[in-house]
Amino acid sequence: MPEKSIIKPSGAPAAVGPCNHGVRFGELLFCSGQIPLDPATGQIVAGDIRAQTERVLQNVLTLLVAEGLGFKNVLKTTVFMTNLGDFTSMNEVYARFFTGDYPARSTVQVAALPRGAQVEIEVVAHY
Repeated sequence: MPEKSIIKPSGAPAAVGPCNHGVRFGELLFCSGQIPLDPATGQIVAGDIRAQTERVLQNVLTLLVAEGLGFKNVLKTTVFMTNLGDFTSMNEVYARFFTGDYPARSTVQVAALPRGAQVEIEVVAHY
């Protein structure tokens, strides 16, 4: 049975709440949902859904790179949004990070996200 390893990369924004940035189990990496926190300030980035999605995906990339991975290793994403009316704008930014063989994805609208974020994205990747 594989062992569980906790992932806490330097350069990533601090976790919001009692969770880890990621957990490796065997050949899979489960990353906690990332919100648009600026790693330097710990604050939500200013701007619209595009700016927030950009920051979220940069935060996801920090987690992946810390494990020697990239977006090509992502199998599944879940996107949480407070307004699905912003879906097209979010998707335009998302498509710049994920190209070619896109991962499976679910997108859901939620009533609220931590710290007033407009978007949160979690990923499952393989090594």
